[in-house]
Amino acid sequence: MSQTPQTQRPNYTFALIVVFIVCFLIGFITTMNNSMISFCSKAFDLTAQQGQYVNTAFYGAYLLSIPFAMLMSKIGYKGTLILGLAVAGIGFVINSIGINSAIAAQANVYTVFLASMCLVACGVVMLQNVANPYVMVLGSPEKGAFRMTLSQALNSVATTLAPLFITYVIIRGQDPEPSAVPAPFLGLGIFTLAICVILVFLKLPKIDEGKQAEDAGIHREYKSSVFKYPHVWLGALGIFMYMGVEIGVPSMLPYKFRDMLGAGEDYTSIATSYLAFYWGGMMVGRFIGAAILAKFEPRKLLTSCLVLGAACILLSVVLPGMVGIWCMIAAGLFHSVMWPLIFNLGLQELGPHTKSATGVINTGVIGAALLMPVMGKLVDSTSVIVASCCLFIFYAYIIWFCNWGSKVGLGK
Repeated sequence: MSQTPQTQRPNYTFALIVVFIVCFLIGFITTMNNSMISFCSKAFDLTAQQGQYVNTAFYGAYLLSIPFAMLMSKIGYKGTLILGLAVAGIGFVINSIGINSAIAAQANVYTVFLASMCLVACGVVMLQNVANPYVMVLGSPEKGAFRMTLSQALNSVATTLAPLFITYVIIRGQDPEPSAVPAPFLGLGIFTLAICVILVFLKLPKIDEGKQAEDAGIHREYKSSVFKYPHVWLGALGIFMYMGVEIGVPSMLPYKFRDMLGAGEDYTSIATSYLAFYWGGMMVGRFIGAAILAKFEPRKLLTSCLVLGAACILLSVVLPGMVGIWCMIAAGLFHSVMWPLIFNLGLQELGPHTKSATGVINTGVIGAALLMPVMGKLVDSTSVIVASCCLFIFYAYIIWFCNWGSKVGLGK
């Protein structure tokens, strides 16, 4: 009697390692950019709103998420990885050369910095478009949230190191000066381009999401377009609000130190070094979250973290001095699992539309570009406390999306 051969599930371990390295680089570059706000504010004598343009220049590039996702559908995951690394690396090199040239010509160095970081961000957007769906499809669908959370945990290792890089490599205990930027950024550019060259010679698996779902025994009729799935758009708005939460805390932290120590004190290096505790809390939370997700339903974990994160911000608003600052930093522990879980809920039941949906959801990252200047304006015109209260609006929407919005249109 002949036996039907069993289909052997492919081993995606090596491909996952590559994507995890990319996640590390995404986290390092993104957090390094946000950690430069305090440095730039001092070096260029900026108001709080002007300092937040660092976030606008970087996260504004996520408006290109949908076109980049369409490009990814044409050139594949590997091609997008290579192109994203090349663009980010070139952006760093241009930043280094451009700042040196602007200083020599006595031109507006801050504008050069913002423009070149926008180019770096374009590369990061491509990498972000690849990393999230690639992690989702490199393995069984039921473990997608676990892999996403684990990749973000490794990403958090980089986000913890990035503020230390700014503090000890760029600032180095000196008064912030634009001339401190070119050399470290040139090194980052060379490192990124080296990874790009190595990746050219590596072989990565090609993934057909629709066929993968069929092989897993999932038979579903998909709609003709990703734009017909409401939970994708609501997920994009969820990421928009989440960016206000994730980036809002480290963006407001330097101003809390300024209010506590006084504008005349050297609060820049102190505030930047404390950011490592916030991102470190996210790192710890993501490793813990990856373990918890093996046993608990993602929606329950996300809801719990949202409530606890909001409680930390409430305490930071009402408690004075370092106690309030530590409460704000502690929110990072609960912010840790929000990105992968929101993203995972937005990518449910999409099959062949997964790549396109990633572009739509990633567009929500522009929340950091739009919301941070608004919060900065509130700091200038009112206070850090009033600006921090915006975070409660962001939490409220994400709770709604987690429990209701992410279910809209599924199974129809």
